[in-house]
Amino acid sequence: MAAERGRDLLFYRRLPKAELHAHLNGCISSATMKKLMAQKPNLQIQNGMTVIDKGKKRTLEECFQMFQIIYQVTTRTEDILLITKDVIKEFADDGVKYLELRSTPREEKSTGMTKRMYVETVLEGIKQCQEEGLDIDVRLLIAINRRDGPAVAKQTVKLAEEFLLSSDGVVVGLDFSGDPTIPNQEEETKILLGLPPDRIGHGTFLSSTAAGSEELVSIVRQNRIPIELCVTSNIKSQTVPSCGKHHFGYWYSMGHPAVLCTDDKGIFATELSQEYEVVAKTFNLTRSQMWDLSYESINYIFASNAVKSKLREQWCKLKPALFD
Repeated sequence: MAAERGRDLLFYRRLPKAELHAHLNGCISSATMKKLMAQKPNLQIQNGMTVIDKGKKRTLEECFQMFQIIYQVTTRTEDILLITKDVIKEFADDGVKYLELRSTPREEKSTGMTKRMYVETVLEGIKQCQEEGLDIDVRLLIAINRRDGPAVAKQTVKLAEEFLLSSDGVVVGLDFSGDPTIPNQEEETKILLGLPPDRIGHGTFLSSTAAGSEELVSIVRQNRIPIELCVTSNIKSQTVPSCGKHHFGYWYSMGHPAVLCTDDKGIFATELSQEYEVVAKTFNLTRSQMWDLSYESINYIFASNAVKSKLREQWCKLKPALFD
């Protein structure tokens, strides 16, 4: 049994993958956290404060509180450069060939880091990884945190517009995220779906029995809006009761565009290969079906059609060795 699981995990690590829902600060691994904490011993932050181990769960509110702890150790541009490079290298080690990181521009008055400097530093980390020859194509989504209000959101949109034009295709979009437990949640959802968005993160509310959900599902299906599904994240943050009841099954069974993602691989102690393995096991999917799921995820990336074509070629070159 252990040998079989080892073979499965090796297959999913070698499987080329696209990660489209990954929050930079939530992806910081235990190894990187140790480096950061060693530089700031006065903070007295233990590793367990920023990771939810196997079998453990937290409330959604507790998960968001973890970010506040992480922000205490990522206050300088050198911290942002370190975490960006480490996160990219770890995704590359896990067989991720295309990565869209997302992050909210942050300012730190104590260190003089501005929101612009924050974004520039993330872009510098991406550039350095490229120069070092890592086998991974990395792009960036600039995120709006809904908790910060409309005035800050407008500033973030303006910043995103600038970097969309000046980053040579690295900044590819805008993410609207943050704590979803806000007033008028259904109203907000209807407004956003009216745009409509190019992708939806999580979508835990969409297949539920909540009032008004049917109308929302209908909009998503009609527009064929791809959904970024983060199984471990949803289980550990208790927005979904169990793997078997995860809405992956709902969307997959109707052939709706869906892509597996980690969300916060550091906080939720997971990897994208692990997400693939869990889904295959839970929903009894073959390796061939999982390959298709990975290959089809290329359709939903925000980079250009030329990049999509290049990735499809890369996937096809790697396929024969996987299925020998």
